[in-house]
Amino acid sequence: MKKGNRKNKSLTIKKYIKMPIKYKVIERGQPGVKGGGDKKYYASPNMSGELSLEGLTKAIEKISTVSGADIRAVLYALVDVMDSALAEGQIVRLGELGSLRTSFSSEGKAKAEEVNATSIKNPKVIFTPGKNIKKTLASLTYEKL
Repeated sequence: MKKGNRKNKSLTIKKYIKMPIKYKVIERGQPGVKGGGDKKYYASPNMSGELSLEGLTKAIEKISTVSGADIRAVLYALVDVMDSALAEGQIVRLGELGSLRTSFSSEGKAKAEEVNATSIKNPKVIFTPGKNIKKTLASLTYEKL
């Protein structure tokens, strides 16, 4: 982590006290309509910062007996192994954290034999949260900026 990087805040582990997620109101027009069409207002999350791999390492180090060097080694290895598994088309299950899998969009073709690898567009990774994260999401509170 670079010194002076204010985006990386240290994580405070709060088991019972949850801060509200702040949101702002934004205006959006209708997609594909010239001039935006009818405009509507939507809530949009306002992130309070980010937690880097280094910040995550320090937070885990504070609440465990594992050294920062060992935590970093495991987290970097996890990234490498997950990358390889996803590239091989495997679902990566991370216990209570959740799972990750690859997905993509595809162009429609008139005949099945016309569909090939060039029909595949927009590869992405989909994260499905585990039970604890789902409970956390269900209990979130929100505060308008």
